[in-house]
Parts: sequence; structure tokens; C-alpha cells
Amino acid sequence: MRNYPYPQRIVCLAAEAPEILAHLGALERVVAVSSHARRPESVRTLPKVGGFATADVEKVMQHRPDLVITTSDIQADIAAGLIRHGAPVLALNPHRLSDIWQNILLIGGALGLQAEAQQLVTQLKSELDALRVDAAVRPRVYFEEWYDPLISGIGWVDDLIHLVGGQSIFPELAEKGLARQRIISAEAVAAARPDVIIASWCGKKANLESIRTRSGWEMLPAVQQQRVYEIPSELILQTGPSLVEGTRLLKQMIDAARES
Repeated sequence: MRNYPYPQRIVCLAAEAPEILAHLGALERVVAVSSHARRPESVRTLPKVGGFATADVEKVMQHRPDLVITTSDIQADIAAGLIRHGAPVLALNPHRLSDIWQNILLIGGALGLQAEAQQLVTQLKSELDALRVDAAVRPRVYFEEWYDPLISGIGWVDDLIHLVGGQSIFPELAEKGLARQRIISAEAVAAARPDVIIASWCGKKANLESIRTRSGWEMLPAVQQQRVYEIPSELILQTGPSLVEGTRLLKQMIDAARES
């Protein structure tokens, strides 16, 4: 019988979870992380149990977790394996910005830190609201989450693009939670003629030159006007507090297109 009411040995397969826990004052409970966990910097020295889609269930169980935090449908099989091994799993699966706030509250509730989680959500909402742009002119934005095949950004990225005064060229894909549902063609991007291209390849540095030189893209406004950018994936595709930093970069890129 445990003599404490809340988890004290947490393995974070969701790369953003350690940063959330740090803001809740519970980082000391983290005993192992995904190899993609980068923030706060101190987690980089913690034991690693595999990549985003390749976490090793046996390695996770060696750390005797009383909670494992996973994220997205991509980690569904890993979560199932952990459950079969008897590990308690909090499986998150955010699609829109509102889901991110709910996930922080879920984590706070699981750790007995409800008040701290609500305070963090309020703070992050306020910081994002300060970046809001209600603009009549909205530059057209292509956000690239992956390059082979081309995958457009997930729903919360569309939410953030709109928040800072841009317009996604594929708004109809915002509700598509699965990456395979957001596969698009290079021809579709070219036909939409984006004013801004932003790459954020999951866990990999984007090759902007390869984007600029894609067949048929040389005449796109974004390419001709040198508005092809990168936002590191940990700042925009991981749903922790660093999302605010990524949104500031997003705003700068969209502002530059609107003001030129």
C-alpha cells in the first residue's frame, strides 16, 4: 500500500509533459523521459526510454512508474503495452488549442495540483491573448509538419495562425487529428499560393533550401519574397508552455508578410 495519494514516479513519453510538470512544481517526480524531451534543460540528463514512436515498454517499467504520460494516437500501441504491464497511463491526445488547456488540467488533477494547473492555464491563455491580432488583411500561411509525405499542421497550429492574424491555406484540415489525414500534395500548396511558408518538422531540423527549390514553388509569393521560415518543433508542435514562445515567432513571420 502506497503511503501517498498521488503519483511520485512519473515517466513522460509526452515530450512536453516535463515542462508542464516543472511549471506545476512537480519536476522532481519525473524519473525518465522520451528522447525528444528538451525542456526544461535539466530533463536532458534524465534516463531515456526511447523516441516518440519507439518507446521501450520494458525500459519504462524498469523505472517502476506510478504514472506514465503519453500523447497522440501514434503512442496508442505503447500505451496499450504499458497497461498490459500494469502501469497507470494518462493518455493525452490534443488536436485543438482548447484540448491543450484541458490536458494541463488533467495532468494537474492526476498529480493533486489542480490549483497550480488552473493558474498555469490562465497564465498561458493571457500570454497568448496578448499576441492576438484582429486583422482585416490576413496573409495566407502554409505550415508544414513533415516533408515526406507533405503533412499540413495540426489543428492547434491553425488556431494559433488565426490568433496572430494569419489564414491557413488548408483550414478544412484543422479538424483532422491524425497525421495521415493531413497529407497534401505539392501541387495543392502551389495552387494555394501561400504568402508565408513555415516548416516545423517533428524532431528534425527543416531544410528550407529544399522547400524553396521544390518544383513549381519558385513562383510562390512566399518563396519570391523570401518568407520561408522554420519554427523548432519543440516550440510549436509540443503542447507545453513553450508554445507561447513559438507563437511569438509565428506572429513575427506573419506580421512581416502583412506589413510588406
